[in-house]
Amino acid sequence: MHISVRADYAIRAMLAIAAAEPGRITASELAHSERMSIGSLQTVLLELRRVGLVHSHRGTERGYGLARPAAAITVGEILRAMNGALTTVRGLPTEQATYDGVGRGLRKVWLSVDDAVNTIVDQATLADLLADPDLEDDHRTTPLSTADPRRTGSP
Repeated sequence: MHISVRADYAIRAMLAIAAAEPGRITASELAHSERMSIGSLQTVLLELRRVGLVHSHRGTERGYGLARPAAAITVGEILRAMNGALTTVRGLPTEQATYDGVGRGLRKVWLSVDDAVNTIVDQATLADLLADPDLEDDHRTTPLSTADPRRTGSP
């Protein structure tokens, strides 16, 4: 799985917008606080608005707000809005991967990887990430983890 700059910007922007609730945050404030390119950020915000994840306000209360509560927006939803399929094989969505000959078993592996990735990102909401900013540092204690304890050094 590859996280593009666009997807990274989108998730970070959504987190900043969620953290500003019930207020609003402007694109320039967001770009400055998150050290993002304003041009790239504006493109991402436009796409997030187009898919119904954020809404924009003009006037004295200008800025961006979430279209739904933070607990109802998942990382997976944001990633798909930016990049489409979360995992790909040879540039195609994983479910379209086919093999002949000795590689036949790979399809099952790639589909399992796709299922695991989807499960993790579809369980992680913006509210979860805001509640636990150290989520990636201690993934073994979160229900989002499917990590194998043998790989992390845990008993």
